[in-house]
Amino acid sequence: MNYENIILEKRGNVSIVTISHPPANAWNLATMEEFERVIDAVEQDKETRVIIITGAGEKSFSAGFDVSDAANASKTSPKGRALWTRIDRFSKPIIAAINGFAFGGGLELAMACHFRIMVDHPKVLVGLTELNLGIIPGWGGTQRLPLLVGRSKALDMILFSKRIGAQEAMKIGLINQISAPGNVVEDALAFAQKLAERPPIALSCVLKAMAAGVYEGLEQGLRVEEEGSARVRETKDCIEGFTAFLEKRQPVFRGE
Repeated sequence: MNYENIILEKRGNVSIVTISHPPANAWNLATMEEFERVIDAVEQDKETRVIIITGAGEKSFSAGFDVSDAANASKTSPKGRALWTRIDRFSKPIIAAINGFAFGGGLELAMACHFRIMVDHPKVLVGLTELNLGIIPGWGGTQRLPLLVGRSKALDMILFSKRIGAQEAMKIGLINQISAPGNVVEDALAFAQKLAERPPIALSCVLKAMAAGVYEGLEQGLRVEEEGSARVRETKDCIEGFTAFLEKRQPVFRGE
């Protein structure tokens, strides 16, 4: 399927989703609706084990909400909140390859991903800058940033609309890995391929249990963990894991 503002490609068990809405990969309603269809597709694709989200070009990962499409804000904003939460709770691991600046909803999307890899370059900055416009982060930023960096640092970043680079982002725990300019997608692919070798069912159960704990509380998280434990014990991957351990070889997990 062809999309106007989103590029979807596959490399083995990894799907790469590229936001391609120049000049700054901002989110208007049409781009958001295409993105939703792409997320539907990778979720249903049994061959896809890991997803990478990145931006087209070297300038921007995403500038957030497209102010030129303000007439559709009443539709775009609720969809953004719902989709970013769906990413956060996705049953397959998602990596944000932050190739350029990520502000507002762009950073909120990256924070909703399970992992973040960011280019180290003076022009590649991230921040929740909404207060400069007299508004607030509205696609999950007030909740996910403090979970990642702590309440005090999150307040400092949001209330003063601070923009930070890769080194500081790494220091405060906002990102997982730093990449050299031009290498971020390849670095994300290397990371993704390691994840793709892990047992898919067990990996999915971990993601679901963690998400349940965050969104529904500790007791529900523990219940989902218990359900996941029971499920993986019945899988062929479980047999393969124990067999490989006894045979002193690397397991080959098939998601069965």
